[in-house]
Formats: sequence, C-alpha cells, structure tokens
Amino acid sequence: MTSIEVQDLTKEYGGKRAVDGLTFRVLPGRVTGFLGPNGAGKSTTMRLVLGLDRPTAGSATLGGRAYPTLREPLRHVGALLDAQAAHGSRSARDHLRVLATSNRIPDRRVDEVLEETGLASVARRRVRTYSLGMRQRLGIAAALLGDPEVVMLDEPSNGLDPEGIVWIRQLLRRLAEEGRTVLVSSHLMNETASFADHLVVLGRGRLLADTPMRDFIHTRVQPRVRIRTTDPAALKSALAPRGHEAVEHVDGHWTVHHARVDDIGRIVSAAGVPVLELAAEEGTLEQAYFDLTSAETEFTAQQPQEA
Repeated sequence: MTSIEVQDLTKEYGGKRAVDGLTFRVLPGRVTGFLGPNGAGKSTTMRLVLGLDRPTAGSATLGGRAYPTLREPLRHVGALLDAQAAHGSRSARDHLRVLATSNRIPDRRVDEVLEETGLASVARRRVRTYSLGMRQRLGIAAALLGDPEVVMLDEPSNGLDPEGIVWIRQLLRRLAEEGRTVLVSSHLMNETASFADHLVVLGRGRLLADTPMRDFIHTRVQPRVRIRTTDPAALKSALAPRGHEAVEHVDGHWTVHHARVDDIGRIVSAAGVPVLELAAEEGTLEQAYFDLTSAETEFTAQQPQEA
C-alpha cells in the first residue's frame, strides 16, 4: 500500500512561511489525525501533497511519486478539500460521471459510491439544491470514486448531522482496516479522538508532534482518580503517608491527581476506607492538544473578564 511522505517541506507566501521544514510520514492501515490551530499550515500541506501548490523547498510524495506524475490520479488518491467544489448546475451523478470518465473509472462505480454515501435517492438533483452536509457526502463520494489507496479529507464532519457523523467515523475506520492510508484534518478534538490512531500536529507551519494518539494524551495529561466515600477523613489519612492528596469537589466527589486507579484502590482497601465510587479520570485529546499548542495559536480571542 501507498504512504504519504513529506520531506523538509517548505512553502513561503510573500516572505512568510506557511509551512516550515516539515518531515513526516502517513502510513497505511491507520487513521492519522492532522491537527493544528488556524494558520498552522494543515491546508497548505495537503494542497502541496496534492500538487495544487508548488513547494518552495522539499518534497511531498505518494509512494515515492509526486501527485502530478500520477496517471488517472483518482485511482491512487481520493481527496476532499472543499465541499463547494462541485458545479452547482450539475446533478451529483453527472458530477461524479465526469470525474469517472476523466480517470477511466467505470460508470457502475458512480452508483456504488452514491449508495455508499447515502445520496442515491437524490443523485439526479442539482448540487446547488444540496445542504452543506449533502455536499460533504458528495465530496466524500468523489474521494472514494477511484477506490484509492490514499484518502485525504479536510474537515469531513463539517455540516453532517449526528447520523452522518457516526457514519463518517465508521467509514474512516473501515478504510484503515482495509489497509488504506487515511489522513484527516479536523478542528473537532472529540471527533478526532473517536477515529484516529495516530496524530500529526502542526503549529505555525512546524511539526509539533508525530505520535500514536494514546501516547500523545498520556505524555501530556497526568492521570487522575475519582473517588467517593462516606468517610473523607479516613480517605485523607490513608492517602497522605503515600504522598497523595485528595481534592474535594462541590458535588461531593474527590480527585487524586498524578495517581493510578489501581494504586489508590489498594491503598484505600488496605486502610478500610468505605468507597462508593472509584474510577480513573482519563485525559482527553482536547486537554493534551491545548497543552501542546497554547503557545502556537496565531489567532486567539480575548477571554471575557469576570464581573
């Protein structure tokens, strides 16, 4: 299968570097989340991979080949960068048929992807009558048309309803399980956490992280334990000699920071502390992401002042 290979990639616009010496690989068989604040260089990088812009320096290749050298590129790479790209006066089916003809893809494949993306019943309607979510589905249908080994999607959940969001998660997982190379750019941390195996994170055009998602979270968010008890004094007495401190919350539960649930469980059990609830509070992708990128955000809204 084909990987995406970015090597020392740089792109300058008017003296400003949108992409600054990037090097990373996107491998087959997993979904790679492509993250970063606005202006981090994600869209520019994807355009460079797809040959829509020329790099100032470095290279971006697909299985060792530059995109412009690919014959019938939709058979190799499927991409969604702009849901508004389809001509509004065409029907969805005609839009896909034009793409299929130009890449020698059989007509039957058009009907297959329309069915797969849920657009079969509205395939003959003009695209200008489509909602944003329907246009997203059409863009994804176009990306899948050539049954490609590489799929690149920019904000694929944008405009989708709850059913559509569940569908896109399942689609991305299936594509990865089939051994394809899947790169998905998104600003939605919870959504990315639901489908990504690996993360590539940019900030101001530079590479900040290239790591498995679980490692990314565990490295940046300290573990915590949530506990409820009818005897807070006994809880604190049991934890203090082991160097742990329990912090009380207004709803009555306690949090032990920098601790594992197994360790806290053994301590309170040995001390005979009555326990109503004991659970690990897992770190989230959002917490880890903000920890990494807080200094890399180019556009930041001022926080409202408290009264």
